[in-house]
Amino acid sequence: MSEPVQPIINASTRLCAVYGFPIRHSASPAMHNAAFARLGLNWRYLAFEVHPDNLRAAIAGAKAMQFSGLNLTVPHKLLAMQIVDELDESSKTWGAVNTVRFEARDADGKWQPLHHFPEAISGEIRTQGFNTDSDGIARSLREDLGLKLAGLKVLLVGTGGAGQVAALRLAMEGVAELFVTDYVIAKAEAVAEEIRKRYPRVKVTVGFPKGEMDLLLNATPIGLKPGDPSPLEEKQFSLRQTRAVYDMIYKPAETKLLALAKAAGCKTSNGLGMLLHQGAAAFEIWTGQPAPVDVMRRALEQNVYGK
Repeated sequence: MSEPVQPIINASTRLCAVYGFPIRHSASPAMHNAAFARLGLNWRYLAFEVHPDNLRAAIAGAKAMQFSGLNLTVPHKLLAMQIVDELDESSKTWGAVNTVRFEARDADGKWQPLHHFPEAISGEIRTQGFNTDSDGIARSLREDLGLKLAGLKVLLVGTGGAGQVAALRLAMEGVAELFVTDYVIAKAEAVAEEIRKRYPRVKVTVGFPKGEMDLLLNATPIGLKPGDPSPLEEKQFSLRQTRAVYDMIYKPAETKLLALAKAAGCKTSNGLGMLLHQGAAAFEIWTGQPAPVDVMRRALEQNVYGK
């Protein structure tokens, strides 16, 4: 079966993009463009390196050019909460935005995604922020590591946008104990306090555990750059203390942390599954059509693993 070919770019092509800093590692364009091609959509997905100081202007620019949607990655997910015009319940629940949809009012005054309008919009356009990371990380942990989250003992390293979402989702899933740490301790303490308010049955501690863990989850960007070390030191936490390690980084496919974890006998997974499932949800938010998940998965594997 031959691969589908996207329509030629023209003046009617709809655009989506991912903003990050850095961004050149991103496999999202490969995933989304493969999905657009499979459904025969005249859409394209791009990647732009946007410094946090320029995020507001970059989102405003996409709005002015009538993009259909955006993804936001490190370090923009928390900052975007203060920038978008409207927050979906998902972003309010998890406290971060990783998906933005541009919307306009229809003839009845209801807000609709821009793909509902065949012509360019002359009236007001708004941004609505969503979070698809929460479902993405929970599903990936189950599928890729075979974990049942309820009752687990978990160490989470990094409490930025994705880390905060992961911490709250793990608490909602009913983990027994959650240790959170960050190089900015105040950030970890804020996340821990939020968990104590929302999920008082979960025992949450700021810092590294001394006992055995079921899962270590890295939500820091340490590992993205060539030569990056592990995000934690042996004296802080030994990988022999945990039976599974999940690194949200997916490119490189094996970070220093994952290599060390394998050597220590841990079950391991990178963040490709999380990227896939959050991306499929974003695709559906923008297009209103079911995402071709298998196509998106193959595109990611080709991009990351070259197979």
